[in-house]
Amino acid sequence: MGKVHVDGHDAGAVTLYALSTCMWCKKTRDLLSKLGVSYDYVYVDLTSGAERAELIDELRKFNPDLTFPTLVANGRVIIGFKEKEIMSALGAL
Repeated sequence: MGKVHVDGHDAGAVTLYALSTCMWCKKTRDLLSKLGVSYDYVYVDLTSGAERAELIDELRKFNPDLTFPTLVANGRVIIGFKEKEIMSALGAL
């Protein structure tokens, strides 16, 4: 599946690492959509082989514990669904 791009207004580089079955990951995507920002996301559990290995290596740089959701917004790493932190990182507060 790989990374998927969602169009919206430019809030900088925003990438969400998520699991397709994770309620908090869904809440994070819903918040990003509500804010109308452009972002990329990937459901790590729906990848396999070399693609998954590459994503895990990429994610480990930001979150060595490999927990979800992990949001990287303009270099700022937010682990878990933290609405106020996400909004602040995206300039929505």
